[in-house]
Amino acid sequence: MKKTLLAEFTAREGTEDEVARLIRDYALKVCEEEGNLTFDVYTRAANPRAYWIFEVYRDEDAFKTHLDAPYGAPFNAALTPLIEEDASVLTFLDPLATHP
Repeated sequence: MKKTLLAEFTAREGTEDEVARLIRDYALKVCEEEGNLTFDVYTRAANPRAYWIFEVYRDEDAFKTHLDAPYGAPFNAALTPLIEEDASVLTFLDPLATHP
């Protein structure tokens, strides 16, 4: 079964450019992971400092591999002081209906 989640965080005022650079670089690495199916980064139209990242992994094992990737901890360490939350807020999702 696919592992799907939404990660949310808000960039602190004045950190927008650095957060955008970090997440773009990170997204390139995550998208190369064999088990990653989707890693789409969005900002809210009404608040471009608010980020939503929609992630889909092939299965639980692929998600665990993602969590163990060597670039994950350095990304989170760099991101944490730049965002309002203590860390990204993760919401795990279960499918109700899917596009054919």
